[in-house]
Order: sequence, then C-alpha cells, then structure tokens
Amino acid sequence: MKIKKIQFKNGYKRFKDLTIDLGETPSKIIALVGPNGCGKSSVFDGMLYLNNAHEAVGQFGQKDFKFHSMEGVANYNHQNIEITFDSGNFSTTRSAKQATGKQNTIFNYRNPYRYNSNLNVTSLQRIPDIKMNNIGASSSIDLDDKMTNNYQRLYIYITDYRKSNDLTDKQAKTQIIGELNEILKKCLGLEISDEGDILSGKGSLYFKKPSQPKEFEFNVLSSGEKEVVDILLDLYLKRKEFDDTVYIIDEPELHLNTGIQKNLLIEIEKIIPDNCQLWVATHSIGFLTALKENLNDKCSVIAFDGDYASEPKTLTPIVKSRNNWQKIFQTALEDLTGLVAPKKIIYCEGKKEASGNGAEAGIDAQVYNKIFEESEPDTLFISSGGNTEPDKYSAIALKVLNKAFKDVELCLLKDKDINADGTSTTDQQREDFVAANPTMNRMLKRKEIENYLFDFEIVSKQYPAVTSEQYTTKITDIQNGDVKSATGELMSLCGITTGINQNDFKLLLSKQIVPATTVYKELLDCIFNKTI
Repeated sequence: MKIKKIQFKNGYKRFKDLTIDLGETPSKIIALVGPNGCGKSSVFDGMLYLNNAHEAVGQFGQKDFKFHSMEGVANYNHQNIEITFDSGNFSTTRSAKQATGKQNTIFNYRNPYRYNSNLNVTSLQRIPDIKMNNIGASSSIDLDDKMTNNYQRLYIYITDYRKSNDLTDKQAKTQIIGELNEILKKCLGLEISDEGDILSGKGSLYFKKPSQPKEFEFNVLSSGEKEVVDILLDLYLKRKEFDDTVYIIDEPELHLNTGIQKNLLIEIEKIIPDNCQLWVATHSIGFLTALKENLNDKCSVIAFDGDYASEPKTLTPIVKSRNNWQKIFQTALEDLTGLVAPKKIIYCEGKKEASGNGAEAGIDAQVYNKIFEESEPDTLFISSGGNTEPDKYSAIALKVLNKAFKDVELCLLKDKDINADGTSTTDQQREDFVAANPTMNRMLKRKEIENYLFDFEIVSKQYPAVTSEQYTTKITDIQNGDVKSATGELMSLCGITTGINQNDFKLLLSKQIVPATTVYKELLDCIFNKTI
C-alpha cells in the first residue's frame, strides 16, 4: 500500500492548503527534506489525525483542535485531511483491512522522541496483539517508548516460532537472533549474544563486539546504538503483520553518526516489504547519501523550502539532478558540494568567467546542464571561452584533475563552426577531431548550440502559434547556418517584445529539448554516445 496524494486543507498546522502529489506510481521511499520548522513533522501529524479519528495509533490518543488547527478553529476536524492510496481513499482502505483485523495497521509510526534509557524486564506481562498498534507515540509530541514492549514481544516471538516450526529452543533462538544480527552487524558492528532470561532476573538483551572482550547489556549501549536496536527490532517484529502499511519514521538519524545513518536506512528499506511505503523526515547527511547513492531508484524526494502558511501549494517529487541534490545537501550542511561532485566534467564554448555569485555564466553550459540535468545528473558542463580556449583550459584541467580525482572523466565539447585559422569546419574535419581522441573529444554535428535550440521542433513546442512557413522566413539552414544572429528576429516572431533577454529565451527553449525529441537524441549521441 502506498500513498499517491495527501491534502491538508483549511489551515492544518503550518499549511494554508498543502497538497503532496506523488503521481500514479509512487515510490517505496518518500523523503521529506528541509530545514527545521518547515513542516515535515506536521505532514505525519496530519496522517495520524485522520487515522486516530477512527482508532488511535499509539497509546496517547487523539489531540484536540488546538494542536491541529493553524487558526485554533474549535470545530476543526480530521475531514480536513484527505489521503489517496493506490488502493483507494482512507475509508475504503480501512474497510478492506477490517476483514483481517488489520484496520489499524495502515500506519506504523516512530517519532523523534524515542526513549530507551533502560531495559530491565522483571516479569513477562500480557501484551496486546501487535495488530492493535496501540503502543508508543500517537503524535509528534508524544514519548515513543517501545523497547520494553518489543523486548517482551521478541521473547514471545522466539517461543511461538519454536512451537510452530517444531524446533528446539536453541534452534529457534539461533534462527531469530541470527537474522537480527545480520542486520545489526551492518549498522553497528555488534551482535546480540543472548536474549536474556526474564525469570532469572536477566530481563535485557546482551551484546558482543569484536573490540570488547566481554558481553554487555542493552543499558551499556550509547543513545545512538539504543535507537538503532529499537528501530530495527520494532520493524523486524512487525514486518509480517504490517505487510500492507505506510511506515513513518520522523528524524531516524537522531543521535547517530553519518556512517550509521546511511547503513541504517539501507537496512530499514530491506526489512520493509516492497508493497509497503516508507516516509522519512530528514536533513541528515547519511540518509541523504543513502538516498542518492544506494536507493535512488526507490525514492522520491519532497523538498520543503518555502512558506506554506500564506498560500495554497502543491509539492511534487523533485527532479533528482545534480543541482537539486546539491541544494538538498546544502540544507543539511552549509557547504557539502563535494558529496555531489560530478563524475564527468565537459568543457564547452561560452563565457568562461563566473557570475558574481560564482554560478555558471556561459549560456552554452547553462543550456547543456538544463537539457541533461535529469538523464545525466553526474555530469557538469563548464564554459571555457570561445573557439580554441576550451582546448587550452581543458588540457590544464585534465592534468590537475587526473591527479586529484581518479574517477572524474573530463571531456571537451566544441562547436562545429570555424577552425583556428578562421575557415569553416567540414564534416571530415569534425570526424578527424573526434577520432584523434575519442575518449575526450566531442564536437557538435551542427554549427553551434543555437542550431539545436532554434530547431523548428523545439520552437514550435514552446510557441505553438509559430507556423513552419513563418519560421522558414527567419531560419533557412538549421544545420550549418548562422542562426545565432537571427535570435532577435526569432524572438519577435514568437511574440516576445519585452521582459525577456536573449539568454532567457534560449533557456526557455532548452526546457523543450526532452528525450522524446529528435534534437535531444542527436545531442545525446554527439556528447555521451561518442558518435562520430
């Protein structure tokens, strides 16, 4: 079960009217990213508000209108939250689950206040059916203490597993604890050595670590280690009954270092069944790194970056381009551009001086970066001057980068306009240039980037009113003609008179060069497929 769309209406907490639309095929992992106070936790409170009106998740029950309404409206209620799942709306989804007694397993929730300072169970208590989902937090402000309860569940789970599979006590423990240890080793480098013995006064988990000669109990673990054990044990015990569920973890990285954060998210994703969905709110480097490098195909990222209290807003998953990843990482830490360093740098023609804020100023590079930001997110185009200047600067950069970064590929992309001696470049000269160094050298098949931007296929997509007859009065040779000099005339033909300059016009057109177009395919072949 996955959420496709969720709406918060009429002033829910921080939102005037917020919609998160994940499309018809929502991802398994939904990451809410953004600075503190932007409303990430409010999204989760809204989900629980709707659910808890029917049956409470956790042990603290429903909060009143003062908690949920931005304006403190006394009759504000859960009907201001609408959730659309891939199985239907909330009511139909809950009704379908009632047949199996799983109506309160729509959500599994962990908030940031996971309290696990001490584990010392002195007697085995009767605990509610796990499907009731009535232990722990009910909102973002409640205490989320599940470890003691889950320890008892583990104890009972081993006993039930032994009986149902006709195993000895040792065989059952070896199987269950072994599965848990495979997960824990990858996150913390430690293992459960003994699940304890409640009846003999050892009601705690015991651990071993290669660096420590003696086993130690749960209470000796650091705060971060306790949280990892708590989160993973909770998911492990619930994975069978909560097999059609939206899992919510708010700031799972609390008290954890970056390395543990990354491995934890990877293991969480493995435990959660593929037909379920995981929502996480985070701004941690480790989690973001895991999303980008290990779980990119399974995740959608929703970036919270504005004021949603004053006007309606619809958020959709970001394009996972290098530029967007860089913005997200900069939210997590002011400057971590190295984490999203490009794997390929392509020097192209254009203005080589950066703008005042250090951004790329060359229009050629801006256009290429826009065109390929989604399909080639690890590539960065850099303007290096005109004509022969890219050769010079790329040669210098190649020597430096090859020493500093062994895995950075450097390429040179030239226009097919004029040679160093001023003569026009022929098709044969282009082929000779590429063949001279096929690993590094690239050259456009057309005169320059404007010959792609101003193609009728692209112009007509952006400005449908422009006819072919009108177009050919301005552009006669799209392959080799000097179409750049006709930029002003083409803008007039498109109805542009004021408010937009020539570079803005080119960037607008670049957005229409998408994979389905012939222009895109030709550029892709020239630059990335090494086509001569």
